[in-house]
Amino acid sequence: MLRLARENSTWGYRRIHGELLVLGVKIAASTVWEILHKAGIDPAPQRTSDSWATFLRSQAHAILAADFFETTTLTGARLYVLAVIEHATRRVRILGATTHPNSAWVAQAARNLLMDLDDAGCWVQYLIRDRDGKSPALFDAILADAGITMVLSGVRMPRMNSVMERWIQSCRHELLDRTLIWNQAHLLHALREYERHHNSHRPHRGIANARPQRPLPEPITNPAAITRLRVCRSDRLGGLLHEYDHAA
Repeated sequence: MLRLARENSTWGYRRIHGELLVLGVKIAASTVWEILHKAGIDPAPQRTSDSWATFLRSQAHAILAADFFETTTLTGARLYVLAVIEHATRRVRILGATTHPNSAWVAQAARNLLMDLDDAGCWVQYLIRDRDGKSPALFDAILADAGITMVLSGVRMPRMNSVMERWIQSCRHELLDRTLIWNQAHLLHALREYERHHNSHRPHRGIANARPQRPLPEPITNPAAITRLRVCRSDRLGGLLHEYDHAA
C-alpha cells in the first residue's frame, strides 16, 4: 500500500483503496487512510457531490456525455479531441482528434459512435453536451435519428456535465500535462493507451471502484493468502501509467 502511495504521490486514499480492491484485498477505506496517515503521507483532497450529480447517477443507465477539449503540440499546433463517456459504466471512447473540427468531421464521429454503441449493445437515450459551436446541428440530427435526445448544459455550468468534465480533468492531470505531444498521430496513440488503461484497469469511485470493462475479483478472505500476495507492476507509455496485478 505504501509502495502505491509513494509511486503515485497524487493519488487520494480512496484511489489506493480501489486499487487494493482490484487486487482482491478488501479493507475499509478508513483503514487505508489510517495507514497512510501514520506513514506521514497526506491524502489528496476529496471531491464534493451535489444534488445534480445524484440525479445524474440515478439516470446513468441511459446517459452518454460528450465534450471537446484542446491540447497543443510541441510545434504549437492546436488539436481538438472529441470524447464521450457512459454514465453507467464510466466507459470512455475517444472519437478522434483533429486540427479542424468542421461539420463533416464531427458528423462522421457521430456515425462512428453509433456503430460502436450498436456493436457493444449499449442503449442510450440521452446525450449531454455543452453549447460549444464545434458541435453542429448535423451532429444532433444524426443522433436524433438513432433515438438519442440531446441535452444541452447551461451556460458556464460545467457541473451539468460533471462526469465528462471530471474525466477530462483526469486525462489532463494523468496524461496530457505530463506528456510532450509531437503531432496528431502521437496524440492519438497516447489517448488510445489512456483509454485502454481507463476502461480495463483504473478503478472508479463512481461505480464502486470497479473498472468499466472488468468486474472486481472476489475478495481474498484468507489472511495468510494476503501475506503471501505477490504483486507486479506493468507500465504504459514508458512508465507514465502504472497498472498492478497478481504476479504469475
